[in-house]
Formats: sequence, structure tokens, C-alpha cells
Amino acid sequence: MSTATYMSGRQKWGRPQAMVFSDKPAILDNGFYIPDGTEMEDFIILSDHNRDPISFKNNRIENKVRNVNGNLRSYHIADKLNISTSWKTLPSRALSSEQNFNSVTGQTVIGANDLAYTADNGAGGVDILNWYENHKGSFWVFLAYDKLTNFDTDQYNRLGQYNEVLEVMFEDFNYDVAARGRSTHDFWDISLSLEEV
Repeated sequence: MSTATYMSGRQKWGRPQAMVFSDKPAILDNGFYIPDGTEMEDFIILSDHNRDPISFKNNRIENKVRNVNGNLRSYHIADKLNISTSWKTLPSRALSSEQNFNSVTGQTVIGANDLAYTADNGAGGVDILNWYENHKGSFWVFLAYDKLTNFDTDQYNRLGQYNEVLEVMFEDFNYDVAARGRSTHDFWDISLSLEEV
């Protein structure tokens, strides 16, 4: 089971990776939003290795009506996000062997003969494709970026945690095998877009 300590141990450079896909909504542990369950079974931490910007597009759901007097009236229902990103030459695997993490500290356990392919030991191309193929319905995305308005207190010390958790579905998913490796791994170009439920 993941904890705040586990998630801190999975951070490579003092901040969490920008995105996590999870089967379950967030749980709160010591003021931190964390995914519930076991990594690679219930959630995956997406690698920031060669990731392009994350794009957000607001989709305002409303009913606009022009009245008889010419004034425009809007009945606002909800605002939903569309999120998209892509990776260039993302390694198809995170490690040269099965991913194994210390269940308490979150540190990646790498054997003497193992190699890390993604810079932050986050999910590689095969892991992201596997998630897409196994999630026809909704799932949760955890986002870590500087959106201080999501916090009521201590807004300026929140960069080291996930600050937005949304229920989403895949809108689009594409991948290309950009380069095939000799015997270890390939490099993939992946693009995906998510739509808030």
C-alpha cells in the first residue's frame, strides 16, 4: 500500500512526477494526496522522461439563450478539463528487469546487473499502453504542477505533492515505435488526451 513516505521515495528530483494514473480516488495521508493501492497493480507513476508540455483545455458546459430583448443569458452547468500530453523517444521499459519498489520507502530496487532506462524510473511506453488497453472506462489522474489556488493554507510550500485529482477517461491514445533497440528496449513516441468525467 502506498503512503506519503512511499510516494516521497518515488520522487527523483524533490518533486513528484507530473502525472499518476490510478484505479481509485486519492486518499489523504499527512496532508498529501496519494494513490490507494500498490504501484503497477492499482496505479502507475508516469515518467517525465522526454515528456512534452501538459496542455489543459477548459470545456464550459452551458446553455446560452438570446432573450427577446437581445441580451444573451447563460445557464452554466459545469467546467470540465481536457488534458493532453506526449512523449518523444520514451523508453519502452522503465528498467531492464521487472520493476520492484521498496514497499516502505518507495525506492526503486535495482539489481547489480539491472539498468534503469527512464530517467526517473517512471512508467515506460509498455506500461502506459497496458494501462490504456485495460481501462475502457474511467480512472483517476493525479497532477503535480504549481496551482497554488487548490490549497487553503500553506499555498507556497505545496510543490512537492499532487495538488489536483480528477476522474477521467481516455479521449485519444496513439503510439509509434520510433526506434528499435538491439536487445534491451525500444523508444516510443506516445500521445494521449484525457477528458474529465
